[in-house]
Amino acid sequence: MKRKLNAIWLKRLFNIWPPYLGAGLKVLEITEQWDYARVKLRKGRLNSNYFGTAYGGSLYSMTDPFYALLLVNQLGRDYIVWDKGATIKYIRPGTTDVYCEFKLSPEKVLEIKQLTDQQEKYEPEFEVDIFDANQQLVAKVTKILHVRRKR
Repeated sequence: MKRKLNAIWLKRLFNIWPPYLGAGLKVLEITEQWDYARVKLRKGRLNSNYFGTAYGGSLYSMTDPFYALLLVNQLGRDYIVWDKGATIKYIRPGTTDVYCEFKLSPEKVLEIKQLTDQQEKYEPEFEVDIFDANQQLVAKVTKILHVRRKR
């Protein structure tokens, strides 16, 4: 039987994982209920672009796996959850450290479960706002997940 990582261990692994370390990313929190996560991008020389602002790929990377991880851990073993797509809209340059939060309410999980059970698959969308240290909006990311029941 396969064992799942708990939220504390997953957070620790993310924070030593080379792609996240290299991008300057740090997972600040993942709740044990799998309903919230918070991530920080530490702006530095290795993740700044030609203009000295946060590199767009690092901004996207900080949002990449979290809604899929939160959702699959709430839905359980009977469901498959994949990232299907994403778009990012840059609002202003990231000149400081930046942060984003992922919130997954019980109502949203129930809605996804019900819609997935009614059809072969369901593709929910989530929005993630990325803010700088001054609470200024830097970017908006729209994530699309693919959810289906295991056969």
